[in-house]
Amino acid sequence: MLSIETVLTRMQRGALFLLVAAWLCGGTHAALAQASSYPNKPIRILIGFPPGSGGETQLRLVGQKLTEAWGQPVVIEAKPGASGNIAAELLVKAPADGYTLLYFPAALVINPSLYPKVPYELSKDFSPIALLGSFPLVLVVNPAVPAKSVAELIALARSKPGTLNYASIGNASPPHLAGELFNQLTGVHLTHVPYKGSAPAQADLIGGQVQLMFDTAVSAIPHVKSGRTRAFAVTSKARSRLLPELPSLDEAGVKGYDVIGWGGVVAPAGVPMDIVIKLNAEINKALKQSDVAERLMGLGSEPGAMEPAAFTRLIQDEAAKWKKLVVSTGAKLD
Repeated sequence: MLSIETVLTRMQRGALFLLVAAWLCGGTHAALAQASSYPNKPIRILIGFPPGSGGETQLRLVGQKLTEAWGQPVVIEAKPGASGNIAAELLVKAPADGYTLLYFPAALVINPSLYPKVPYELSKDFSPIALLGSFPLVLVVNPAVPAKSVAELIALARSKPGTLNYASIGNASPPHLAGELFNQLTGVHLTHVPYKGSAPAQADLIGGQVQLMFDTAVSAIPHVKSGRTRAFAVTSKARSRLLPELPSLDEAGVKGYDVIGWGGVVAPAGVPMDIVIKLNAEINKALKQSDVAERLMGLGSEPGAMEPAAFTRLIQDEAAKWKKLVVSTGAKLD
């Protein structure tokens, strides 16, 4: 026969179990209720670049579809500066309720390797939601360069080390690092010449002051079509839907070469997963609509459609890749 003390102890444990179970169920129901009613007010998306950027255009296209689906305004707020760090800091300090989001470009995974200190930790401060789009760079050359292919360009660079110059939009920018990776994987020595933006760099490429450049398709292709420059390859691992006629550098013999630009949407860490999933599903739905997809392709970006876990892996993989390249090349900010 059980003692009175044993019976009371078991009753107390049972009561405690019921209380904990009730609390957990209540928390689950509260989270589900929050997700089911989301959104019930305007959503704000921060972006660390000036108005009119390609990233802002992407956000407005997708934001309009979210507004149509949910009946709530999506407000885009430009907070430029420090390669996106200012906007990222605002996002990290925002409530984790899904009403403040951030346009998250590749620059934010490169910044921790370039700045002495950044206001966020990649592995702790963000809830990745969805990839909006990705794009390769294009290797373009001045028509006077006596090479007709990637292989011939490499041979020329090896025969005249240090004499071929490549332009970029600035020190430690993706186009700069793309050139450094090309140097590493081919064993050539192209000399880097930084500019303050694509337009002046393209102008000097056309004028022959520099011989080649890694640039976005949107900036490069108009000059290729006019015959003022020639395109050799894209920097993505495989051919791009944007420029299917061009081989990838990997395909053209630079094995292992893979550089892409990309941008997506994240929330602060701690946002309920049900809200993350709801946002992801609606954003992916928008990206698959023909008018959005065609507009993104026109901007030189291949529409993304990625689950949150896959987007998280992309961020982690890209951070590791860029850190290795920055350290090995000694790339520095202007």
